[in-house]
Amino acid sequence: MSKFKQINKEAFITLLIYFFYFLWWYYFAFVYSVGNKKVILGFPAWFFYSCIVGLIVVNLVVFIVVKFFFKEIDLDR
Repeated sequence: MSKFKQINKEAFITLLIYFFYFLWWYYFAFVYSVGNKKVILGFPAWFFYSCIVGLIVVNLVVFIVVKFFFKEIDLDR
């Protein structure tokens, strides 16, 4: 696989993860929160799911993606 093909693949995966995180955050912050007054661990449920759980989920996804899909590339050549 060429270096540029791998770089483009990694950039595309990164954008997909960012888009997933944005949709996750938007859903829980603006859609789920309408009329929801639940409290989890002292936080409003929308904040807990969008900012705390979302961050943990995305960090795990990033770890898995970097471990299995990203490759070390020599950029000097």
